[in-house]
Amino acid sequence: MAGVRAVAGPSAGLAGRGVAALMPALALALALALAAPTPAAAQVSDLVDRSTLRVCADPANMPFTNEEGQGFENKIAELMAEKLGLPLDYTWFPQATGFYRMTLGAKRCDVVMGYVAGGDPVLNTNPYYRSAWVLVARKDSDLAGVDTLEDPRLKGRRIGVVAGSPPGDLMTRNGLMPMAKPYALMVDRRFESPAEAMIADIDSGDIDAGILWGPIGGYYAKKSQIPLSIVPLVKEKGDPSLVYRITFGIRPGELNWKHQLNEFIKSQQGAIDRILLDYGVPLLDGQDRPIVQAP
Repeated sequence: MAGVRAVAGPSAGLAGRGVAALMPALALALALALAAPTPAAAQVSDLVDRSTLRVCADPANMPFTNEEGQGFENKIAELMAEKLGLPLDYTWFPQATGFYRMTLGAKRCDVVMGYVAGGDPVLNTNPYYRSAWVLVARKDSDLAGVDTLEDPRLKGRRIGVVAGSPPGDLMTRNGLMPMAKPYALMVDRRFESPAEAMIADIDSGDIDAGILWGPIGGYYAKKSQIPLSIVPLVKEKGDPSLVYRITFGIRPGELNWKHQLNEFIKSQQGAIDRILLDYGVPLLDGQDRPIVQAP
């Protein structure tokens, strides 16, 4: 359905959006429902016009992308275009069912800026950042600094969670679902933003804490008028993992393009980190330690 997006962030096998995307990317930021690639899309080569950097993106999916170029993936795409010496062009399509088929699969564009590592049906580049789902609470709350869903202080508390997202499984395991407040997974981001609603509910005290995909939680918490605690949930045991590596997604078979993008990531990692940190993205190193300053 045009305009309907998954807003939870990344989940297994899906783009980060938006994770994510992701997210996302997810993305990836980012949890995305993507159609399987057509046979033709699975048999591509590098015989693609590289005279323009053609990016596949959602037109209304902040903090990742929007048509005004205000998202952090927009900024990374601009940096990529500059370093590759190419003009930047977008193919806009809502990150929902059919996204791959109508963008990368149809060869209307050549890269998705945020995709969970290992997520079908794309070929992933090397990761350009790692992040995690985060627990958001007011800094003046006794829940500020809680870093695992096993913490007994969460028992009997009202916690916001995006319905159908990976943290829900862990909340169930820890007996936290009876008091949970659910927020919609699939919405039209032009008119509704569950993440902003969750942050507003934390600010007002309607809920005691909330769980969001890191790039989303970090971005909207940064906009809050009330100081908020943002803690990556990196200590959870068992599946699902709440830590994700985010890559650029390209078509399978385009190995030369992958190598070119990997070189961009390697040479510009510091600049990429600075963009992400400026948007409040909670970055993690390979040992799940916070990255608080770009090199």
